[in-house]
Amino acid sequence: MQIDDIPLMSMLKDRMSWLSKRQDVLSKNVANADVPGYTPQDLKPQDFEKTLRSTMSRSGSTTSLAITNPRHIPASATTASSRSFEYKDTPDVAAPAGGNSVSLESEMIKVAETQAQYQAAANLYAKAVTMMKVAIGRGGA
Repeated sequence: MQIDDIPLMSMLKDRMSWLSKRQDVLSKNVANADVPGYTPQDLKPQDFEKTLRSTMSRSGSTTSLAITNPRHIPASATTASSRSFEYKDTPDVAAPAGGNSVSLESEMIKVAETQAQYQAAANLYAKAVTMMKVAIGRGGA
């Protein structure tokens, strides 16, 4: 069994991949802050349900959400997504005369948020690996 066959690990890997790609896009925005006419970009946020369904289909799991109470909200069927990410233009509201709409302040805030989210996902991944090692008797608590 590969570690990517475990849905949690696969989802964390996908999340870290998305965050890494977002960091690349944001750094490109910062690098082009002085280029006339440049419009900043960002990645579209990940859809948790699509990511979950994609992960479950890749792992071959047939587990589905169970409705055990009439007050539960049924999950809608969606198609599995690929690992490619969608871009979107994110022009700043107040663009200067040069036509470049990059706001360094907002880009740096996005970079810091992305870095914190990546660190959280990496910590979860490491903790899950440690728990698996403890479960098979190859690691200490």
